[in-house]
Amino acid sequence: MSSDTHDTTGDSCGHSHSAVGHSHAPASFGSAFAVGITLNVGFVIIEVVYGVLAHSLALVADAGHNMGDVLGLLLAWCATFLARTAPTERRTYGLRSSSILAALFNAIFLLITVGAIAWEALRRFGDPTVVEARTVIWVSIIGIVINTATALMFMSGRKRDLNIRAAFTHMAADAGVSLGVVVAGFLIIATGWRWIDPAISLAIAAVITWGTWGLLRDSVNLALQAVPQGIDLTEVRQYLSSLPHVTEVHDLHIWPMSTTETALTAHLVRDVDDCDCALLDQAARDLHRKFEIQHATLQFETLDHRCHLAPAEKV
Repeated sequence: MSSDTHDTTGDSCGHSHSAVGHSHAPASFGSAFAVGITLNVGFVIIEVVYGVLAHSLALVADAGHNMGDVLGLLLAWCATFLARTAPTERRTYGLRSSSILAALFNAIFLLITVGAIAWEALRRFGDPTVVEARTVIWVSIIGIVINTATALMFMSGRKRDLNIRAAFTHMAADAGVSLGVVVAGFLIIATGWRWIDPAISLAIAAVITWGTWGLLRDSVNLALQAVPQGIDLTEVRQYLSSLPHVTEVHDLHIWPMSTTETALTAHLVRDVDDCDCALLDQAARDLHRKFEIQHATLQFETLDHRCHLAPAEKV
């Protein structure tokens, strides 16, 4: 006896389907991805050209970071399309988990970029180059405008999707980094200290690392099917234990199907032997409303049933 949450209402106790819906990234983010990628590719070209002309490692370093963000946006955008593919005989969940892989690859690529930036910055300390600070300032101001505008396009979806959150966080961080480069430009004009440019590059690397670490941690956890952030397993267990006639909950598992969908399975031991379809349906609805769990499969068992998965250490 089980209940799966889907978009239609079923008529059997074996599978009670609830109209709770699914949480996907809104389709309107497709235009946000397209605009964000276009703006950032244009800005990368501007940064590389003027960074070379102005002998500014800070600009070239930030261009490398922005190119990483462009690739990350492309990965995330592709993943949103793949996540909508229909299930097949071999991939019964479709390609929903591709969004998790996209977030993971995005984090890894950005950390590699950080290493390259830090290495070049350390080399520049030994051989500082004259920097055209005014050029750096104007190019970075353009970056503040572009990155802020891109971040705002993803702001509304940052709490529901790891990919959207990554896009928002990186764009917002880039705006802050560009602001730092502007400050460095003014400091170079005021002091003439050449070492400020590689120092700012190291600061940029630190900001990227800080912003990427959370993305890496969360994407690794999702890839390993850990309980998604924001869901308390103890609270879920307490809710299921509070259901009428439920005396025990075991074989409880909660895992991500994608960066926007969560699944749950659990065995509920009851002191009555009946098929309560209404309870199954209500539990599925509550799990979605209270914990944002879209796919819940619940199995009823009786007190005299000896389930081999009952011990907590069993998987």
